[in-house]
Amino acid sequence: MKKKSPIRKAKGPVLKPRWRVMAGALIVLGPGKADLLELVAETGSLRQAATRLGMSYMRAWSLVRVMNRSFRAPLVESLRGGKSGGGAQLTKSGRKVLALYRGMEEQAQDAVAVSWAKLRRELK
Repeated sequence: MKKKSPIRKAKGPVLKPRWRVMAGALIVLGPGKADLLELVAETGSLRQAATRLGMSYMRAWSLVRVMNRSFRAPLVESLRGGKSGGGAQLTKSGRKVLALYRGMEEQAQDAVAVSWAKLRRELK
């Protein structure tokens, strides 16, 4: 059974907080990078994660390099090939950072729930 992408579809208007962790002008973590991390964890493959997000492998690898250089410890590690063919996985730090980021998204939704409900009633 195929799992859903982290990009979900909902009926009617939705509110999507878009947190971006910046280092100067560089986005070191944001919604797209979080989706990439989530799919690497799910698929065990940077190539498959990139394909599911509609980006090239080279673009995905570039995003991983930015994240790995920006945090105290790498978030993604590549696995050497062999019989099983290699792949990629989140490190302990990667799992922690992803969980913290997703938690921030949930907290933001909770913080504005009342105002969002009122605003949504004003939409068609």
